[in-house]
Amino acid sequence: MRIPPRLLAPTALLATAVLAGCGGASDSVGGDEVAASDGSGAKLSLVAYAVPKVGFDKQVPAFQGTEAGKGVTFAQSYGASGDQSRAVEQGQPADLVNFSLEPDVTRLVDSGQVDPSWNENAHKGIVSSSVVTIVVRRGNPKGIRDWDDLLKPGVEVVTPNVFSSGSAKWNLLAPYADKSDGGKDKAAGLQYVGDLLKNIKTQPKSGREATQTFLQGKADALLSYENEALNIEGQGEDVQHVTPPKTLRIENPFAILKTSEHPKEAKAFSDFLFSAEGQRIWGEAGFRPVDPEVAKEFADKYPAPERLFTVAELGGWKALNATLFEPDTGEIAKLYEASGAATGD
Repeated sequence: MRIPPRLLAPTALLATAVLAGCGGASDSVGGDEVAASDGSGAKLSLVAYAVPKVGFDKQVPAFQGTEAGKGVTFAQSYGASGDQSRAVEQGQPADLVNFSLEPDVTRLVDSGQVDPSWNENAHKGIVSSSVVTIVVRRGNPKGIRDWDDLLKPGVEVVTPNVFSSGSAKWNLLAPYADKSDGGKDKAAGLQYVGDLLKNIKTQPKSGREATQTFLQGKADALLSYENEALNIEGQGEDVQHVTPPKTLRIENPFAILKTSEHPKEAKAFSDFLFSAEGQRIWGEAGFRPVDPEVAKEFADKYPAPERLFTVAELGGWKALNATLFEPDTGEIAKLYEASGAATGD
């Protein structure tokens, strides 16, 4: 099974879209240029996965209001995490990256664009976190409360495409972790994923596109990040989310590129995102802070699941990608092929 060419976003398109004008961002391949009040200083290019735009919409102006951020402007690009990572690898300008998965940063370490020490800070390079949740129609007409409810006859599920979206991998790993008891019973985890794929009829390229598809009225349930669920609920959409008692901790990495022409300003912005102030902004935007002291301030907003699995428990991303998601050979990739699940939009 090969990844269809249409899933690999053209670098040229991404590179031109990143400089789109204010207010014209597309969450799939577009960007915003956000200027400081005086319009002077360094311009930082931020390339990120689709859903944290709501956070950066708050982080950027807050940083620009600090002494370190005075005069700094930003060009921003948002899209499916894997597509964004490959685009940077292939030459899309970037000073800073925020991806859904650690392997999308590792790709840039391997290409020599990110320093191997990128994850040696106190939070191992993870700037924000979340959990995998289930978004349903308001009132929860299908009575979806846990992973098994997604397998009921007639329940249709939306989740992004696993070959372009980091969100999709998190979404499948969460029930896999539960059903396999943290990887101890791999066969049971894979059985569940295979059964779930039968109810997944639509697979957009990114987490944000999956949300838009669900809001257009397609399907009964959306697998997503908790922060994405909180975002659309806050916008007044006729939906609600239910987090299964046993789910997975989402860890989103942030890194500075070695090729940045503005390393001082890039580091200042990175430091701000990891600071207590930056962490509070993440918390206010729907993301779980990684700073444990700040996280305590948001304990009521982000209740702890009964059991929260981690990627480390499952063996780490290097092993998971090789054994589960590698095209043609990964066991979940094979399930996609066996089920006839779509590999495009």
